[in-house]
Amino acid sequence: MKSMAELEIIRQRAIDKLNLHDNPDGIRVAVGMATCGIAAGAEPVMKAFVDELKKRNINNVQVTKTGCIGVCRLEPIVDVINSKGEKITYVNLDEKKARKIVVEHLVNGRPVSEYTVAKAEN
Repeated sequence: MKSMAELEIIRQRAIDKLNLHDNPDGIRVAVGMATCGIAAGAEPVMKAFVDELKKRNINNVQVTKTGCIGVCRLEPIVDVINSKGEKITYVNLDEKKARKIVVEHLVNGRPVSEYTVAKAEN
């Protein structure tokens, strides 16, 4: 990168990649990958999401890393955000739970309520 113009091109590409509003079926899975999330097992959880989506040839879901989501005791934490910006937060995940979320929520449209932050807090 040698100029502000090049930086602006890179910035715009990143914004376009994250802008799911242009894709009415676009879904983003944001995996908490701060130190607490990584220590709790977020990397295998993220890999499980990516592998399961790839195995099922699902292309409208973008899996991304994010920083601290804010409730370290419930890590690994994942936010599933639809194209309208509506979010469901899943907590205390492992690879098996991640795969179930892909099948039930991302494929069949049924959130897995027993893994949500609301259920964990009760």
